[in-house]
Amino acid sequence: MAAASEPLGQLDWNFSQVFGERTPGEEVQDADIISAVEFDKTGEHLATGDRGGRVVLFERIHPSKAALDAMRARGGPSIPPVEYRYLTEFQSHEPEFDYLKSLEIEEKINTLRWCHQGANGARFLVSTNDKTIKLWKVFEKQMQHVSDFNLDASVKAAHRASLGGGSPDGDDYSHHNPLMGPKTPPPPGAPTRPALNGSPASGLGSPVSSAGGSFSGRLRLPSVHSTDVVFSARCRRLYGNQHAYHINSLSVNSDCETFISADDLRINLWHLESSGSSFNIVDIKPNNMEDLTEVITSAEFHPNQCNLFAYSSSKGAIRLADMRASALCNNHAKIFDEQEPPGTRSFFCEIIASISDVKFSRDGRYILARDYLTVKLWDINMDSKPVAQFKVHEHLRSKLCDLYESDSIFDKFQCCLSDDGSHLATGSYGNTFRTFDTHAGGADTLEVTKTPQRLRTERVRAATGGSLSSSPSLVSGLMGRASGRSSPSPAFLQPAGPGSPDFQTKILHMAWHPQEHVLACAASNSLYIFNA
Repeated sequence: MAAASEPLGQLDWNFSQVFGERTPGEEVQDADIISAVEFDKTGEHLATGDRGGRVVLFERIHPSKAALDAMRARGGPSIPPVEYRYLTEFQSHEPEFDYLKSLEIEEKINTLRWCHQGANGARFLVSTNDKTIKLWKVFEKQMQHVSDFNLDASVKAAHRASLGGGSPDGDDYSHHNPLMGPKTPPPPGAPTRPALNGSPASGLGSPVSSAGGSFSGRLRLPSVHSTDVVFSARCRRLYGNQHAYHINSLSVNSDCETFISADDLRINLWHLESSGSSFNIVDIKPNNMEDLTEVITSAEFHPNQCNLFAYSSSKGAIRLADMRASALCNNHAKIFDEQEPPGTRSFFCEIIASISDVKFSRDGRYILARDYLTVKLWDINMDSKPVAQFKVHEHLRSKLCDLYESDSIFDKFQCCLSDDGSHLATGSYGNTFRTFDTHAGGADTLEVTKTPQRLRTERVRAATGGSLSSSPSLVSGLMGRASGRSSPSPAFLQPAGPGSPDFQTKILHMAWHPQEHVLACAASNSLYIFNA
């Protein structure tokens, strides 16, 4: 893992931007809750999916040098805020019904992934609900308008009348045909168009001008004018009918040609250009379903080697598979699993050991895995034990029974690594997320609000008797250590019990910018962006 570019310690996170900010007391519709967040490989684009089946895209805005100089002159932050602008949105999935199984398939976006960049700046991404995967192309579309027809006002009026747009001799100019352009009232004193055989002429077949029975004047070549530029989305492929169980993961290969999709019992390999068939590369379904002991919870391709992928299970194990060894990768190349010490197992051990998310580091050397209470960092060259373990919800270990009754114990939190692997982040309860220093072990808790450092400030103030002019060593100790050697946090920083509002405001989905210290966090229907 590369060394951090700054001294090891806590990153100074600052609020940068929010989309969809809620007012106090505002009721949030279930369809608007964000269910997926993902940066593309460059970080210039950001995508979110929600429970209503919509995908919303954002694009990075880079301020000019003059704007940065003006901001610094006003005494602004030394690190300029990172800003994105709304690009477009589209309806990716609709609710469906499986009549054979009498099963309703909701439109919620379970996950989405960016693919390669196409010609003319077009972007591709794949999104999925429980059953159907779709490949979308997002591109710029220039609206065009045709003008300068060789038609005078009377001929236009006659054609509109034939299309049901009103009387050619009347003054109803409220309707128009897109091809003919908008109606233009005749100038004052202009002669009226004579009728043919006592009835109005019909359309282009009777090009009668106001001066006589034939068109007279200078011929013009119709021209096309470009108007506004809009972003459009088009579904290019639909990959369906290959998963019998709910899809939980998508991962695009480094070859930019294939991707994998995982459900509870199987992992399929797809080619982006072929939607008719897929290859089953992992199948853990037993002959007798009563013998089922674990399910697949997440899957991820290696970032550099297109033949390697990792998948996790509900038992807390991570398996690294090599597609060169066998067509069916049930026999893994390596397994990363830390067993519970004898005598410590309980009813909840298997539930809290279930891995909800797996991520490779950017260089592919490390695997980051999140279970309910901890985040573990594994070296792919050492499968005996994790190289680091970070405690996220250790204070909840004594409340597992209450968490089970409220179903909070089944919450699935995502995790993410920085581009250099020096820091990681994962969601938590109370509208907060945790960050850890993978080198020094420092930990921090930040709020997903416009004042993310509020908890840190209150913690320092409580420890220094109201004064914030404490020494750096004291502040560093107050931030906590992942090893658990530091003193516990003050009571007001500990989440409340299950069923309280703090357990309803949880941060499940987040993503780290692939090149900078920028985090995108989904809080209900709002998207917050922080930078350090």
